[in-house]
Amino acid sequence: MSFSMFVTWVLVGVLVGVLAGLVMKPGGYGVKKDITLALVGSIGASWIFRATGVFPGAGMLAMVFVAAVGAALVIVAQRKLMATELPGDERRVMWRWGFGAALVVAVIWMTLGPAPQPTATAAVIDDKTYTVTPAAMKVKAGIVTGDITEMKVTERVEQGSGRVVSAAKLTARLVLKNSSANQTVRLVAGTIQYIDVQGRPIKLEDARTEPTLKFSTYGSDRLDPGQEASQSLDVDFPAEALKAKKLKEIRLELAYIPSPYREETINFIVSVGGQ
Repeated sequence: MSFSMFVTWVLVGVLVGVLAGLVMKPGGYGVKKDITLALVGSIGASWIFRATGVFPGAGMLAMVFVAAVGAALVIVAQRKLMATELPGDERRVMWRWGFGAALVVAVIWMTLGPAPQPTATAAVIDDKTYTVTPAAMKVKAGIVTGDITEMKVTERVEQGSGRVVSAAKLTARLVLKNSSANQTVRLVAGTIQYIDVQGRPIKLEDARTEPTLKFSTYGSDRLDPGQEASQSLDVDFPAEALKAKKLKEIRLELAYIPSPYREETINFIVSVGGQ
C-alpha cells in the first residue's frame, strides 16, 4: 500500500464524516465522532478490499469509491443501531470542525504526498555517418567490370548518451557490366570482407549476418555482352572496423558463370495474300 493511497482513505473518511451530519437525520454523536466512525469505515473497508485481492488492478477511483462506501456504511449503522440526539451547541460548531479537519488533511496531502512524476520523453535518435575514403572505386573481376559508388557507414545512436541503437551498416551502389563481346554471364553470388592492417578479416559481432550479395533477388543475375545491372548495397559492418587505423580495405568477391554467346540469323520465305 502506498502512502498516497492511505492519505486518500483518510481524506475520504473525513469528508464522509463531515457530510454525515448534514445529509443524514439526527442521531449522531457529533462531528468529531462522525469523522472517527467514518475513518474506521473508510480505512477498514479499503484494507479488506485490498487484502482479499478483489480486483487487484483497481485504480484510484475504485479505491475512493470503496472508502466512501465503507465510511457511509459505518455512519448508517450507527444511526440505526446506536442513535442519539446531537446537543445544540455541538451542531453549531460542526462546520468549523469539519472545515478544519478537511483543511488539515489537504495540507498533509500536499506536503507529504508523492510529487508528480516528470513526463517521460522519447529518446532522440541520430544517424551517425562515417565517410569511406575513397567513396567510389572501379570493379574488375575477369570479364565483369563496373563501379561501386556512394559508400558510407551509418549507425543509429541515442542523442546525449551515445548508446548505439542500430549497429553500423555499409551502404553503397554497385553497377556491374559484362565487358565480353561473345559470352553471357550469370552472376551467382558475392561476398564482402573487411580486412584489417594485418591482412586478416574483421569478424562481425555475434548474431549479425555475414555480408553477401544475391543477384537473383534483384532479377539481374544474367548479363549479356555489354549489358549492365545495378543494385543497392545495405550490409552489416563490424564495430571493430570503426576504430582508428583498424580497417585497411574492403574486399568484394564475385562468383559468376560465363557461357558462349552467339547470335544466329534465320530467314523465313513467306507470301502474303497469295501474291
